[in-house]
Amino acid sequence: MNLTNPELAFVLGRLLMGVAFLTHFLVRLPKLAAFQAGMVKQFANSLLPELLVRPFAVVLPFVEGGIGLLLIIGLFTRPALAAAMLLMTALVFGSSLLEQWDTVGTQLVYGLFLFALILHCHYNRLCLDRTASVGGR
Repeated sequence: MNLTNPELAFVLGRLLMGVAFLTHFLVRLPKLAAFQAGMVKQFANSLLPELLVRPFAVVLPFVEGGIGLLLIIGLFTRPALAAAMLLMTALVFGSSLLEQWDTVGTQLVYGLFLFALILHCHYNRLCLDRTASVGGR
């Protein structure tokens, strides 16, 4: 298949973001309890109660992994990108509550990248969306 430059850019950008999200899951999974405890400790003096932080910390790696896998294989690409943007919004909220402005800046860069991918989703090729006719447009 001969891809146009915009199609190639989208596919490689989708893969890049998918790998970034999937590796978050892969490195956190073996130390899930420590990750959860660290997050609870980090937010102990914030406005967010432990009742919200603890389940978020448990679910976060799995959501990142699911988004990453979907982006890598190109299945439900548009909904996966939207879910990624909503996840980044939640992470920006939490980082802002902690006044971790460097982290917020990094998360905003992820958000801009996701924004560009959503905006150009019609260039999605080399994906399962095209064979399954389930999304990406």
